Amino acid sequence: QVQLVESGGGLVQPGGSLRLSCAASGFTLDYYSVGWFRQAPGKEREGVSCIGGSIGGTYYADSVKGRFTISKDNAKNTMYLQLNSLKPEDTAVYYCAANRRGIATTCLLRDDNYDDWGQGTQVTVSS
Repeated sequence: QVQLVESGGGLVQPGGSLRLSCAASGFTLDYYSVGWFRQAPGKEREGVSCIGGSIGGTYYADSVKGRFTISKDNAKNTMYLQLNSLKPEDTAVYYCAANRRGIATTCLLRDDNYDDWGQGTQVTVSS
């Protein structure tokens, strides 16, 4: 059974940091492109970052470049998103997702490219 489970969200002050985790089960995360998306209240879901399978490239939304870093730990079958220099506008539910339609070293920040989703973890940036 394919499953993605996010953790690591919470309340943080502006300028603070968090690390989100996405533990995968039922498939080998490193084979496929995987990504992080977020949805703020009243807004559409948007792509934040993704990483291709194997030694695939990483991609970031312009709004998070230089502040967020995506990575994988293949031994743990887990993906991470390091969030630094957080801003109030980063407040959202963050979701991880996987595209298992084929083995790929590239990825796209489009949610219609992904079929498997986690349940989400809330990130709130507020003083």
